[in-house]
Amino acid sequence: MPRTQTEADVIGRAVTKLHAGVLASVSGMIGGLALFLMTVILVLQDGPQVGQHLQLLSHYFIGYSVTWGGSVVGLCYGAMTGALFGWAVGYIYNVIIGLRARAS
Repeated sequence: MPRTQTEADVIGRAVTKLHAGVLASVSGMIGGLALFLMTVILVLQDGPQVGQHLQLLSHYFIGYSVTWGGSVVGLCYGAMTGALFGWAVGYIYNVIIGLRARAS
């Protein structure tokens, strides 16, 4: 007697793996652009102690500062950090989907 497909079975098979490289690229662009824009906005505000909290990133990102040059450095660091996290999310997701597919 053949087993009938339930809606959950159909949806489960429809879930596909993520392209970790593509997710890393998109996350990297978003991360780099976000840190760049945050730095530029603070530089444009111009004040006596502008960007105190964002300046703390210089402890982790060597060469970063809340300046025009630091915004370019932040663009690179944001892109690398975003890409790393995006790739990790894609990879972990694919591992979980692979394990789930083997279990069923």
